[in-house]
Amino acid sequence: MSDHSFVPTGLPTGRGLLCLIFAGVAWGTAGAAASMVFLISDLGPLSLSFWRCAGGLLLLLPACVVGWHRRRTAAAVSAEPEPRRRRVVRILVTGIGLTVFQSAYFAAVQATGLAVGTVVTLGAGPVLIALGAWLTMGERLGRGGIVTVTGALVGLGVLVLGNDSGTVRPAGIALALLSAAGYAAITLLTRRLGRDGGGGDPISTTAWAFGVGSVGLLPLAVAEGLLPHSAELARVVWLLVYVAAVPTALAYALYFAGAAVVRSATVSVIMLLEPVSAAVIAVALLGERLTVATVVGTLLLLAAVAGLAVAEARIAAVGRRAAAVPA
Repeated sequence: MSDHSFVPTGLPTGRGLLCLIFAGVAWGTAGAAASMVFLISDLGPLSLSFWRCAGGLLLLLPACVVGWHRRRTAAAVSAEPEPRRRRVVRILVTGIGLTVFQSAYFAAVQATGLAVGTVVTLGAGPVLIALGAWLTMGERLGRGGIVTVTGALVGLGVLVLGNDSGTVRPAGIALALLSAAGYAAITLLTRRLGRDGGGGDPISTTAWAFGVGSVGLLPLAVAEGLLPHSAELARVVWLLVYVAAVPTALAYALYFAGAAVVRSATVSVIMLLEPVSAAVIAVALLGERLTVATVVGTLLLLAAVAGLAVAEARIAAVGRRAAAVPA
């Protein structure tokens, strides 16, 4: 999930970059852990997503309490509080979007493999964000944006049509695109609220989103099978703890810290580490096979994301130069 409207934390830029690098690599391991859970137990994607949300919420609560005390202490000098209705809408949309993002992603990994599921989700996400910002907020794509969106669509087509059904499954691609849509919805809402001065505290928002996800996923997870059954139950439990702790609570906290002091275009490029690390893990540890079509489609998608980041950097530079010109 992307939110670049954070209050500066005072963290040095170099350390911020390290935080983002760790977060990107850690997020890439979430799908690998999910693949292992699916291999050694009967736990399904909805149940796994529930445990990730519930565990992430539990681990983020201490940070939320600290943040709440700080905001209460600084209340006398703070800006006007966010309206209750807007806050409820933000929490619900973020929670639902995060739930769709995570659950559909795990389902895509189960259906079509870690490498393809991650690349399609993380490659299609920025493209959907660019298109959504153009349709809902009037943000111009520009010539570079049109080229990169086209390149991403071509890459997706190569992935789907250039592989046989045993390598890339259409159902898995559809789930990955659904996951990307959830990711895009969260980011677009955050961007719109941030533009209007109502983005809210990111860690508190994420914790609330995990709470919404936990409540919404619980009945679905119970129907699917809430508790795992496995001959390697201890290993499954450790994997669940890892998913909740490292690529969820810790990675989100590091992402928030790093994104507060690093330009958003740079953040977008660094986050390409997630699909890259997932692909490496898929081949090296899980024995997934990468065909020529998979590699070409992956490179096109990643190049499209990098292109969008470069275009964003140029637009931001033009905006800064225009603002510097005296009236």
